[in-house]
Amino acid sequence: MSRPTLQFLRPYLHRGFQPTVKPEQARIYRSIQRRFAQTLACEAYTGPHDVEKQKRLDQLRAVKALSDYHPRITYPADVDNLSLREFVSKYGDIQETKPDLVSVFGRVRAVRLLGSKLMFLDLERETQRLQVMVEVKKLTSQDSDSGEIFKSFKKIVRTGDWVSIRGNPTRTSTGQISVLALEVPQILAPCLHHIPEKVENAETLARRPHVHQLTNDEPGDILRLRALIYDYIRNTFTQSGFLEVETPVFDVGAGGAIARPFETVANELSNMPVRLRIAPELNLKRLIVGGQDKIFEIARVFRNEGVDNTHNPEFTICEFYEVGATLPSLVARTEKLVHDLHTAIESLRSTYFPSLSGPEGVDFSHPFAQLPFIATIEKSSGRKLPDLSLDNAATELLGMFKDLDIAVPLNPTLPRLLDTLAEHYIEPLCQNPTFITHHPEALSPLSKSFVDETTGQRVASRVELFINGREYVNAYEEENSPFEQRRKFMQQVEFHPEGQGSVDESYLEALEWGMPPTGGWGCGLDRLVMLFANKKRIADVLPFGTLRNVVSIAKTK
Repeated sequence: MSRPTLQFLRPYLHRGFQPTVKPEQARIYRSIQRRFAQTLACEAYTGPHDVEKQKRLDQLRAVKALSDYHPRITYPADVDNLSLREFVSKYGDIQETKPDLVSVFGRVRAVRLLGSKLMFLDLERETQRLQVMVEVKKLTSQDSDSGEIFKSFKKIVRTGDWVSIRGNPTRTSTGQISVLALEVPQILAPCLHHIPEKVENAETLARRPHVHQLTNDEPGDILRLRALIYDYIRNTFTQSGFLEVETPVFDVGAGGAIARPFETVANELSNMPVRLRIAPELNLKRLIVGGQDKIFEIARVFRNEGVDNTHNPEFTICEFYEVGATLPSLVARTEKLVHDLHTAIESLRSTYFPSLSGPEGVDFSHPFAQLPFIATIEKSSGRKLPDLSLDNAATELLGMFKDLDIAVPLNPTLPRLLDTLAEHYIEPLCQNPTFITHHPEALSPLSKSFVDETTGQRVASRVELFINGREYVNAYEEENSPFEQRRKFMQQVEFHPEGQGSVDESYLEALEWGMPPTGGWGCGLDRLVMLFANKKRIADVLPFGTLRNVVSIAKTK
């Protein structure tokens, strides 16, 4: 039987060949190479592994059984067990070797050999680094076993391993604070893979975010920046008398915003369909109706929509509601919070997240500028908007789009047309922090509304904060009339015949019990992290990337 031939592969088997074939052929060949390399072997105990992992396993097995490389960590009573940061804080000023017996552990970041009987290790933990000196003649046990154990350790230790050290604090002749090992270091968790200096392959970063963190300081700095932002916002509200609350992630309705929800089924509730919340808004307002005065929540929310540079289906939002708050008070609170947050971050940047640069060309001085929605569009476009309360408003706007040569959005409802005009004429003006005010009523179904004396249009008691052309805060005086709220819900259903709008009867029933005049606010925290990390993609500030990256982690290679 003749063998099948793959003619296009043959040129690549010749060592001196210079590629001149089609890129598609090269891609297929590389794919086949990777497939063979990654399925080299598979054992019941160690799993599948490539050539590199096989060599590492053989190296470790030559010293002792693989099952002995992950011991339980112990803390003897006569040893001072310290983190690297605690060690540096306690012994940073010493000038000579101290007799104190200490124990530290961390990840090996560098191995330096000086002859056959001296080695240095650089350990890292919690962003702190510490040098360890291991010298055979300084080991407590001077028998032959100690020397052999040192030789074995020297052969297998490598960058990425977690090791434990017991020894004395010292300062080397070069003036570096160190631990002088009294015992051969113990491996707590060997690294089975080579840690590269840098990873640029997008697929690797998507599938292995832990490798990204091991090869780059930036992901860890972003985690610390995010934690600082969350803590600052939480402390700001609690110190102002707000109560932090939690509301359900699951709900029968997912109201509070116009977006497509994720749906699932509750098996224990007669297979009732439930949804992941789009926003915590309506449940927070139910708590206001129930008697709470000042509340906030930092919430994970879910919208079953697209992934792009500034959107992920799962994200974090902070919302607060305050009885008696008006639009001017919401503006003032927002200005102070954003300005002071920026000041706090910049004062800590060099210490806690030095790899990150701040927002460029943005002036956070307050008061922030304000741009009225309708008036700004009319001034920038040179056209007067039609009466937006009329049934033919969308048709009139479509004619305006044609005259101005603006691309019409998909499913051009009145709200989508107005949003597009804002993107075109207002948002580019918002480089420094700027409030967009006086939104048309159709854009704000949960906000109180009134007739603007300047334009004669019915507008919402709402403001949006934009920075660098992006929205960060949405704030408004809440609609507390069950009658007006029903009218606005019905209006949204008409705007979105594809089913995105709905009438939440349970929320309307809650309003019937009496909701006091209330001001509310929502802020996307992921976007705040993007702003202060100077990142243009939301994937860059999420520790596991967007939903697309999260899904790819679990996919078979």
